Amino acid sequence: MKKFAEFEISKEVLKAILDMGFEEATPIQGQTIPTALSGKDVIGQAQTGTGKTAAFGIPLIEKASVTNPQIQGLVLTPTRELAMQVAEELNKIGNSKGVRALPIYGGQDINRQIKALRKNPQIIVATPGRFMDHMRRKNVQLNGIKIVVLDEADEMLNMGFVEDIETILKEVPTERQTLLFSATMPRSIQNLAQKFMNQPEFIAVKSSEITVPNIVQEYIEVAEKQKFDVLCRLLDIQAPELAIVFGRTKRRVDELSEALSKRGYGAEGIHGDLTQSKRDSVLRKFKEGTIEVLVATDVAARGLDISGVTHVYNFDIPQDPESYVHRVGRTGRAGNTGLATTFVSPREISFLKTIERVANRKIDKKPIPSFNEAIEGQQKLAIEKLQQTIKENSLSAYKSIAEQLLDDTDSITLVSAALKLLTKEPNTVNVKITEEAPLRSKKPRTDGGGGGRYKSNKGRSDNRDRNDRGDRNDRGDRNKKPQQRGGSGSNESSGYKGNFAKKKKKPQQQ
Repeated sequence: MKKFAEFEISKEVLKAILDMGFEEATPIQGQTIPTALSGKDVIGQAQTGTGKTAAFGIPLIEKASVTNPQIQGLVLTPTRELAMQVAEELNKIGNSKGVRALPIYGGQDINRQIKALRKNPQIIVATPGRFMDHMRRKNVQLNGIKIVVLDEADEMLNMGFVEDIETILKEVPTERQTLLFSATMPRSIQNLAQKFMNQPEFIAVKSSEITVPNIVQEYIEVAEKQKFDVLCRLLDIQAPELAIVFGRTKRRVDELSEALSKRGYGAEGIHGDLTQSKRDSVLRKFKEGTIEVLVATDVAARGLDISGVTHVYNFDIPQDPESYVHRVGRTGRAGNTGLATTFVSPREISFLKTIERVANRKIDKKPIPSFNEAIEGQQKLAIEKLQQTIKENSLSAYKSIAEQLLDDTDSITLVSAALKLLTKEPNTVNVKITEEAPLRSKKPRTDGGGGGRYKSNKGRSDNRDRNDRGDRNDRGDRNKKPQQRGGSGSNESSGYKGNFAKKKKKPQQQ
C-alpha cells in the first residue's frame, strides 16, 4: 500500500492526515488521490467504509485557497447524516490548512445556514434539495466552484434526486472538475457521467471486494411469523458488540425496537419521522455503546460511518441489490471482520439470487438456530465473563466472602449458581410484530425509468421511509410524484468499466 507521505500533497494536509491516525492509503485512495490532484474527472466505484471521503477530500482541501472568499468545492450527498459526517472529516483534513467545510441539509434552520454561509466556507457539503433551495434564494454564489463531488451517486438517483443534480450541474461552471463515487454502476450513473463529465477515469476496487471479503455473509430461510424469535436467538448466540437491524418500513423499525427492548436488549430505532435531534441522540448512544442494537430503515442508515459494528441483520430482504451492498458495508470496517445475516422468506429466494449476482458473492445458507442453541450461547458468554474477570485479577476484596460461601456450599454448586446468575436466558415475553407481505417481482420497465427494481406489494402509500430522503420536503416542487422527478435508471450493471474517453460531452448552459 502507498503511504500518504508519497503523494504530492502539502505539509499542512499531510500533518492533518497523520494527526487523524492514517499513514497508508486504502486502494481507492491510492488510485483516486493522484488522479484527482492531476485535475482529471474521476468515477470511483466504492462503498462507504473504503475510505472514499479522504479519496476525494484530500484533493478538495489541497486545491482550496483560504484567501479566496468564494465557495470553491461542492459535495452532494443523499442524506443529512452523510452530509454531516463528510463535512466533519473534511474539516479534520483541512484543519491545519485552515480550510472549512459547511454541511447544509434539510431539517436544520435555514436562517442558521444563511448566517454560516456568510462566513465564507471554502467547501459546501449538501443534500441536493436544500442546496437548490439556497440557489433559488441566491444565498450561494456558484461561479467560484472548481470541484464538484457526487457522493453515493446511486443512492441520490434511487431517491429521486436526478433532476436536482442535473439542475445543479448545469448551474455550476462547466470548466470544473467532477468526481463521482458510487457503490454500484447502474445505467443511470453511466448516463449522468456521459452527460456531465469530461473524459473521466474509471477507478474501482476489484469486483470481489464490492461487499468486502472479510464480511461473512449468510442467509436464513424463515417464515415471516418466525423472524423475530430467530433474531432474538441469533442475538443470544452471537452476542454482538454493536449490531444494526434493517427493517423495510418505519412501522417495522418502531415495532422491532420496542419488541427488542421488551425482551431485554438495548435497542433503539431511527427513521424519517424522528426529529433530527432524536436521530442524533440515538446515533450518539449507539456510537458510545449505550445501546447495542440500532434498528433502522435503509435510508436512515445510509452513509453512517460507525466503527465497531460487528453484525448486520437484514430482518427484511433489501428492496434492491444495491441496498444490500450498502447495508452489509456497515460492518467489516478498517480490516475488521463482520457478519451479515439476511432473513429470506421462501417466496423471496429469487431476489436473493439477484443479490448474489450483483454483489458477486455466494451467500451461504444457515439453519434456523434452536432455543437450546440460544441458551448455550448465553452460557458461553457467561463463562467468558467469568474467565475475563479472573484474568483481570482484581478479586482480593471478594476472596474472604467466597471462602465463607464454600464453608456452606460445595464449589460445583457455587460456580453453577454464579453461571446461572450471569446467563441471560432467552426471553419469551409476547411482542407484537405486524407481518409484512414478501417482496413480489416487478417486471423491468421499457422506458428506462425503473430498471427491474422490485417492490413490496404492501405499505407503499404511506409506510415507506420517504422522510429520510435528505430534504425532499424543503423543495419548491415538493408536490411532484417521485416518478415525475426522474427514475433511478437500470440496475443491470454493477461493475461498469466503460471508456468515456471516446465521447467527450459537456453540459449546455441553461
